[in-house]
Amino acid sequence: MNAAIHDVTQRIIERSRDTRADYLARMDAAGHAGPHRGRMSCSNLAHGFAAEGEGVKDALAGDTRPNVGIVTAFNDMLSAHQPFERYPDIIKQAAWNAGGVAQVAGGTPAMCDGVTQGQPGMELSLFSRDVIALSTGVALTHNMFDAAICLGVCDKIVPGLLIGTLAFGHLPVIFAPAGPMTSGMSNPVKAKVRERFAQGEIGRDELLKAESMSYHSPGTCTFYGTANSNQLMMEFMGLHMAGTSFINPGTPLREALTVAATERAIEMSRLDNDARARRMCDIVDEKSIVNGLVGLLSSGGSTNHTMHYVAVARAAGIKINWDDFSDLSRAVPLLARVYPNGIADVNHMRAAGGIQLMIRSLLDHGLLHDDVMTVEGEGLHHYTKEPYFKDGRLSWRDGPSASHDEDVMRTVDNPFAATGGINVLDGNVGRAIIKTSAVDEKHRRIEAPAQVFASQQAVLDAFKADELNRDVVVVVPNNGPRANGMPELHKLTPSLSVLLHRGYQVALVTDGRMSGASGKVPAAIQVTPEAKLGGMIGRIRDGDIVVVDANTGELSVQVDNDELAAREAITFPDEPSAEYGLGREMFALFRANALPAEEGAGPALHG
Repeated sequence: MNAAIHDVTQRIIERSRDTRADYLARMDAAGHAGPHRGRMSCSNLAHGFAAEGEGVKDALAGDTRPNVGIVTAFNDMLSAHQPFERYPDIIKQAAWNAGGVAQVAGGTPAMCDGVTQGQPGMELSLFSRDVIALSTGVALTHNMFDAAICLGVCDKIVPGLLIGTLAFGHLPVIFAPAGPMTSGMSNPVKAKVRERFAQGEIGRDELLKAESMSYHSPGTCTFYGTANSNQLMMEFMGLHMAGTSFINPGTPLREALTVAATERAIEMSRLDNDARARRMCDIVDEKSIVNGLVGLLSSGGSTNHTMHYVAVARAAGIKINWDDFSDLSRAVPLLARVYPNGIADVNHMRAAGGIQLMIRSLLDHGLLHDDVMTVEGEGLHHYTKEPYFKDGRLSWRDGPSASHDEDVMRTVDNPFAATGGINVLDGNVGRAIIKTSAVDEKHRRIEAPAQVFASQQAVLDAFKADELNRDVVVVVPNNGPRANGMPELHKLTPSLSVLLHRGYQVALVTDGRMSGASGKVPAAIQVTPEAKLGGMIGRIRDGDIVVVDANTGELSVQVDNDELAAREAITFPDEPSAEYGLGREMFALFRANALPAEEGAGPALHG
């Protein structure tokens, strides 16, 4: 085992000793007496199967078949989740054939950041994770189930499902994804079209045509953002069937894997002689969390997970922090170049060797823990195998041991970079996250005068007015969790990219977020403490020299610290938009109780 991976894991174990023990004790108590429906009153149980056919009623009344609860994030507006419409019927039939039953336990909202990007609804986006966690808990609170299958793919949905199901960690849980859409317009071409639109060279009709050629069918968006980072991490943590993440929807292999996930849920619920194999609380442990973070860093994944997985880990009684991300990133090489870190998409990533190649190489070099429990059984090595049809039946074979395209995927002995794709910055401005995997080396240190803006739109207006044609650090404070829900500021990327192309030194500093698709522009994001809580980012003034240095980890403003602290914080009016309706008032509760970004950014509902 690599020394750095070992040391980070051990300090997480030590740091979490008491909270993890308390969590496991609660899970032991919850699962001690066997299936909960066996202890329910007749009236409770009758309500639980009133709508079922006689066969299912008999099975549930007699407690003769395990019951799998389905928690689904289906909606047919979100392309990644539209395929889930058919999953409950597939799962119910597969469960019955395997000697069990299945019921839809409940649904969760599935908000699309692609739709809300730059819109008022984006301010509700981050906290939807905790609504998803709560709705998952509501679904499983019915106590009718011996196992659960979660149907979710995108940004906050998978972390929310994880947080919610970890509260029911005495159950076996498996995640069944929908897969990415087939490749459309290439991501670099799409990015160029966006930059041309930002410069006024093309109109809205041409832009919409390009976007529609990129996002064109059911399935996850094909760039390597938060949604696809979710899927990769699920395999690295052992919560998917092996090789499941990037199989396209609507294919025979995709359906066969959904059936297999159902059969595995039934199987795990019956492993009474191996309690560790059937409980989610034991699959998601300190080593599995570290494995997930190694997968994120080695693939150049989404910065959003520097918040989401702090919250996920807490839900399992595990304490991780940004120092853990930073130390792991220094130890883990970058093995993938997938847009926005390269020109390929996740379909190309899979064809070049995919997750199986990554896990094999990282295991061979001691950068992952193999001694973990997964839904496939003991050992992460199960995830070096890929699914295929053999004589018409689903089977698994050894995945690639070498890359099929070294422009897209590499191994540890020949990485794209010696370190991972996410760094932590620190200095008198505060602490922040920066994604470096797509940032050119010449842009990894920016020292330039600040210009402070009240909003994302104000930056775009200044760009359109040709007011940013110079070396500049764009500072956007008051976009943290307590201010306005920490929206993503991804609409800044095309405009700031244009400034880079014009030869200027440009960076972004904000206590807001960037999309999982953040790329070539150096961006110090999720600055904590945020301006709303007195953070120094709110005391930066136009013309101050700001340093953003991904190489040394510096985030500073060249102002005397006493003078900086004495300045009055910049605040902007918090004016509710009429477009929020009830949402604005409801989410005020989350905003008022949000933790700092480094502590997970959501309200303290867990841990």
